[in-house]
Amino acid sequence: STQFRARLVGSVLSSKSVAITNIRESEEAPGLREFEVSFLKLVEKITNGTRISINSSGTAISFKPGLISGGTIEHDCNGTGRSVGYFLEGVVPLCLFSKKPTRITFTGVTSDDIDICIETLNAVTIPLLSRFGLEELPQIKMVRRGCPPDGKGVVSFACPIVRELKAVQLTDVGYVKKVRGVAHAVRVSPQFANRMVDTCRSILNNFLPDVYINTDHAKGSAVSEFTGPGFGIFLFAETTNGFFYGAKRTADRKIASKEDDCVIERKDVEALTDPEELGLNVAKQLCEEIARGGCVDTSHQSLLILLMVLCPEHISKVRIGPLSSYTIEYLRLVKTLFEVKFKIVGENTSPILENMDNAQEYRSDLPMDPKYNSVLLSCRGVGFKNLSRKVT
Repeated sequence: STQFRARLVGSVLSSKSVAITNIRESEEAPGLREFEVSFLKLVEKITNGTRISINSSGTAISFKPGLISGGTIEHDCNGTGRSVGYFLEGVVPLCLFSKKPTRITFTGVTSDDIDICIETLNAVTIPLLSRFGLEELPQIKMVRRGCPPDGKGVVSFACPIVRELKAVQLTDVGYVKKVRGVAHAVRVSPQFANRMVDTCRSILNNFLPDVYINTDHAKGSAVSEFTGPGFGIFLFAETTNGFFYGAKRTADRKIASKEDDCVIERKDVEALTDPEELGLNVAKQLCEEIARGGCVDTSHQSLLILLMVLCPEHISKVRIGPLSSYTIEYLRLVKTLFEVKFKIVGENTSPILENMDNAQEYRSDLPMDPKYNSVLLSCRGVGFKNLSRKVT
């Protein structure tokens, strides 16, 4: 089940069938989880001709991709244990190359402490897509907030189609010039949002004065009548060259179950995370992402790599922070599906990992750029084109 979404998305874009086996076979509850089955259904709705076969125990699937058709779709994420961001983040690369513009209405939890939130997608992900030459950008609108565990929030997503991307050179990151953010509170005191903002500002104002964080106390039609109480905060930093880093935290209702030693959600848990603690953690998280350097934060490394692979047959070069373990696994997946090898170098050092014939050569102890604490990634795109869109 490792990189489940990435394998399915890569399979559709590369038109290669994939088989995923041994899915949690050694666990007490083996097989696919609800959110993985739901993501399979979403991919099936977006595509035409996709064939999915799951064995009786749910520990193995066979996936034969079809064509990306797009269109108007409704998808219910309630009861899956994951937020709308999990599903939306996965299908954005597919919707860009669909036959028709895609419109999806998601219903479910709009933000949790696991997946990317809607504010991050709007403030960080979409500006990243604009770097690749999109004439029109996707639009994501928070119609109604929904907090864990019941959710019932609504998010609308509209994505135009693109014929092809353009190669990028994203190496000069610049300096952080401002920090913006939103602190939201649902069915709790509005002071919770203010307390989070005050804690964040007490840390971030030590580094720069341009820090503005809005508060959003959702009420009335802006919040689902079925959702429970909750609050959270999202921050993003913008550099002088127009790059963005995001960080977010959401009040956590999850506790450990003694029965099966896994994490479950309980509606009867009175105590949520302390607002001051939440604000402190998200400020530290943003500072850590900035310290890592690079043109994207850690959560967007894999998306950046996929977009580079789909570029025309020219060299793309980007600077990113230290490679996460997920990104290293993703590089291996990209090599398998698209047959693309990345060149990874550190500034003022000799090139390393130029020959990627052995997957063991992807290591987490790569020499870092001493100035930016980052690495340079470069590759030649596969020249992916959306043949459904006519040339204008």
